[in-house]
Amino acid sequence: MQTGAEVLTERGTTPVAADFGTHLRAQRGLSENTVRAYLGDLADLEGYARRHGLGGLTDVDIAGLRGWLASMVAADRSRATMARRSAAARTFYAWAARTGRVAQDPALRLAGARPASHLPTVLDQGAAAALLDTARTRADDGDAVHLRDWAALELLYATGVRVGELCGADVDDLDLAERTLRVTGKGDKQRVVPVGEVAVEAVEAWLGRGRPVLATDASGPALLLGRRGARADQRQLRAAVHAVSRLADVDDVAPHALRHSVATHLLEGGSDLRSVQEVLGHASLATTQRYTHVTADRLRASFEQAHPRA
Repeated sequence: MQTGAEVLTERGTTPVAADFGTHLRAQRGLSENTVRAYLGDLADLEGYARRHGLGGLTDVDIAGLRGWLASMVAADRSRATMARRSAAARTFYAWAARTGRVAQDPALRLAGARPASHLPTVLDQGAAAALLDTARTRADDGDAVHLRDWAALELLYATGVRVGELCGADVDDLDLAERTLRVTGKGDKQRVVPVGEVAVEAVEAWLGRGRPVLATDASGPALLLGRRGARADQRQLRAAVHAVSRLADVDDVAPHALRHSVATHLLEGGSDLRSVQEVLGHASLATTQRYTHVTADRLRASFEQAHPRA
């Protein structure tokens, strides 16, 4: 069994945490972002344990875990952060107990914080149209990056994919004839989503007049590129959405708000919940169901505004 005398690796991760990261990648198929978040949470727990004389990760008991969570309350951490960190601890100690790295699981009696229930930010259909029309007008100057931004925004709204999924897409993942896009989501699960006509027009403009300007020998098959020819990253697309939001004079939104908007607009247009679940790539229907609350609230607001006896 490992002890608190574990030597930190070069990256500041104990060997047992590094083994856990390997397990998350190889056995559970979690994305690198998720693995990084879990290991960051364990590093925070490790630091707390050593500062308070509790030893290392494999020496922490239930009192230590509760003290760690209580320290987040004192530091005014968000409920979402606390919920994620308690989930990381429970997952780690369940694995550590199962693999004999700890004698018993100290997190079995750990009550996790529930993240606050917030309805997602959603653009109404008029605001979404204004945003995309602005992206199109902005691309009229022929700037390759503006053409990319128009294609990116249209694809985000047309498909509802996550911004990371779009950044990871290659040219061959897009079938313009069938109007579909193949993306790889959480857990390395692939899905194929439909693409609308307007988005196809934007992508054709990008592939014909924008991408060739930016492409270099190092670009590879990436669908979207940055100004220096490398694969576009999430930060670049977030900046693009914020910039176009300001120009369109709509609520400043992040790319994920377009995903929320797609789900809401599909449900408002009559799509069934299962179809929306497939488009968004949700593992659980319960995740998709939260959008029914958004549409219900919007329906109620419309009713109260329009009905003479509301």
